[in-house]
Amino acid sequence: MMRIKTNNLLGHFDPATHDDFTRIHDGLKAGSDHFLRLEAAEAWEKMRLAALPDGILLEVVSSTRTFDRQKTIWENKWNGNTFVDGINLNDTSLTGIEKAQKIMRFSAMPGTSRHHWGTEVDLNSLEDEYFLDGKGKQIYLWLKVNAIRFGFDQPYTAKNQQRSIGYEEEKWHWSFTPLSRHCLKSYLIQVDYSDITGFEGSEYAEELKVIPRFVNGISGACR
Repeated sequence: MMRIKTNNLLGHFDPATHDDFTRIHDGLKAGSDHFLRLEAAEAWEKMRLAALPDGILLEVVSSTRTFDRQKTIWENKWNGNTFVDGINLNDTSLTGIEKAQKIMRFSAMPGTSRHHWGTEVDLNSLEDEYFLDGKGKQIYLWLKVNAIRFGFDQPYTAKNQQRSIGYEEEKWHWSFTPLSRHCLKSYLIQVDYSDITGFEGSEYAEELKVIPRFVNGISGACR
């Protein structure tokens, strides 16, 4: 099995200086600040180019994220700088664990995000409504039919009997499974709750069972 260093699984590295990562074309311009692992980057470029003749422009909104970047996203929501469902969580009577649960409908705790792995891309929009009609619906339907040809699949599908736990559906999030499966296996073996630390609210990680319920709460196609 391909082994990934624990620090890389947790996002404690710089993809801009890591030999296994490369800068990618984000769909609008080359030389962006988006990075993926080399094999994932090659597959992404093939998929992006294949979509163009069908009138589909795939644009990367987010790709590899470091622990520090994920910490900023998480703590902005935790401290009320970024609203969650239109609400400043600091203006509520929610307990700490309830705040974490609210954030974790769509955002991962630092150290638990698949975006640390260099295998994930968020495409075109981070709003579910975008993919329900018009161009967004066309993009999503194209991905549902074609992404698997390039090794990409949707880890956070709609909640149902096959996936009843974890984050809510993310139509924008696509994973390069030939690599992410190895990252997941390594994560489940190498990482424990003592590694999930260094940010506000980290003390709730074990109580919320974030490893089995969220890190491993994905569609069967991505296992």
